[in-house]
This record gives sequence, structure tokens and C-alpha cells, in this order.
Amino acid sequence: MKSLTALSISIGVLSGLATFLALAPLSGIFFIWAATIAWAAYFALGGNPAAAKNTMICGIFGVAMAWYAAVLIINIPADAMLGFSLMASIIVMVSVVVLCLAARIPALSAIPASVLGYSATFAYLLQTPDMLSEAVLLNLVWNNPLIIISFSLIVGTVFGIYSGKLAAKLTTVADD
Repeated sequence: MKSLTALSISIGVLSGLATFLALAPLSGIFFIWAATIAWAAYFALGGNPAAAKNTMICGIFGVAMAWYAAVLIINIPADAMLGFSLMASIIVMVSVVVLCLAARIPALSAIPASVLGYSATFAYLLQTPDMLSEAVLLNLVWNNPLIIISFSLIVGTVFGIYSGKLAAKLTTVADD
């Protein structure tokens, strides 16, 4: 079987499994959309062990940076001199600059994976009611993005690893 066909079948089958897990036994434990972001990042970064490490470490670093920015944002006083919108924008700007400059550290060098983790976190916080709150951000609860988005990124990276391995096996089996 040609490698593109093998990879397509592998990703399709494992996407079905991931969807089933996200909708049934693991509903609310991980998000399929965050998992597929990491899955794609794994392949975009090379689809190898270094890509897996970079996707997980940098993705979680992005989650942590977004979480910290969110904690700062929810603590902007209502009467902030520059106004809420400008203060929130400055917090995001500074946190993204720090996120990118952290790429000088070899373990945090995959800026795209960091940005994907950051973006996934804010997507979750801004699109899900009541998530951008102290009750979620400052407590050890499963819906805290530090936990659920990080876990989802790890699950997605693992699915990426296994889809690559299954594709290689399908390609090898066909070549024998």
C-alpha cells in the first residue's frame, strides 16, 4: 500500500476511535479539537520522536503561558486607567513575546507548537461559558485549561505517534 493511502487509512481509523472516546467514555475528559491540533502539529514538526517531544512540551508551555495571561486578565480592575480592552491586549502581547523568546531554550524551541497550545487555551476559555474565572483558573479542577487542554494535547500527540506507526505497518505489510 502506498504511504499516503496507508497514512490516510491510519489517521481515519484512529480519528474514528478518538471521536468515539471523546463522545462516549471520555466525554468531558479530553477535547477532540485540541487533540487534533496536537496530532497535526506532531506531523507538521516532522512526525518523529523529536516532534512528539516538541509538540507535548511546547504545547503545554503555550497552555501555561495562556493560563497565566488569563489569570492576569481576570484580575484587571474594572476602573483600570487604560481600560480593560487595552490592558488585556497588553497582557496578551507581552505573554506572546515571552512565549516566542522562550524558543532560545532548546526544549521550548518549537514556537508553532507553543502558539497552538496558547491558542487552544484561549479558544477554550473564550468560547466556553464561565471558564474565564477564578473558580476555574485558580483551582485544581478538571476543566482548568492547565489540565484539560494539556491532557488533550498529550492525547492528540499520542494519536499522532500511533497513526504514524500504523501507517508504517500498513505500508510495510503491503510491500512484503
